[in-house]
Amino acid sequence: MSNENKSIHEFDFNLICEYFSSVERQGPGSPEVTIKALSFIDNLTNESRIADIGCGTGGQTMVLAQHAPGTITGIDLFPLFIDRFNSNAHKLNLQSRVKGIVGSMDNLPFRNEEFDLIWSEGAIYNIGFERGLNEWRRFLKTGGYIAVTEASWFTEERPVEINEFWMDAYPEIDTISNKVAQLQKAGYMPIATFILPENCWTEHFYVHQAAMQEAFLKKYAGNRTAEDLVANQRHEALLYAKYKEYYGYVFYIGKKI
Repeated sequence: MSNENKSIHEFDFNLICEYFSSVERQGPGSPEVTIKALSFIDNLTNESRIADIGCGTGGQTMVLAQHAPGTITGIDLFPLFIDRFNSNAHKLNLQSRVKGIVGSMDNLPFRNEEFDLIWSEGAIYNIGFERGLNEWRRFLKTGGYIAVTEASWFTEERPVEINEFWMDAYPEIDTISNKVAQLQKAGYMPIATFILPENCWTEHFYVHQAAMQEAFLKKYAGNRTAEDLVANQRHEALLYAKYKEYYGYVFYIGKKI
């Protein structure tokens, strides 16, 4: 029995991986936004070391590598993502500077003060914004930068439906001013904060998913997990369309003091 359960669990895990590895980005964002965030980082040279934590298949990492000097280590929990990541680096001839490794963001294999820049788009929520900022700080050199995107409220008040959805999905969602205060408290000087434009959610994230959902459902016809996964993502897209003035992703950039 335990083997059966295990294989079902692994299948679910693989299913989720397959779904998200078939789209370029595993979360809202865009090349333009990555480049804009990078424009606030001023200490990078060819010797710089950069970590992209929760890198996924590397959509944003490859943009970073094309616009910043130095070497980049991407780390993600999902081996399928890292395979895709390293293959993308090869395709773009970046393999000498960009390498993906499998690992967990709550047990990073890095040395103290190893990095000039820590990057994380759409991923820090996996361990929580405050915990990530505090735990990852030791891997940064003094004067090094952290740049992360995080789900944030744009207003003090919001409709019950969207409030309940986020409280269930990610109770750490908070207002931008509270997030900036957390950044400061964790030992960083706030350098820049900006809201990701709507197209980061629509054309760069939900539209790509919509294009592959039918084929995915066809491939896994009758598979409840696959159906639930697609239904869940479609629901999320509808909620965003309805309530986007109340929340979104925000880039938070800080400098280690």
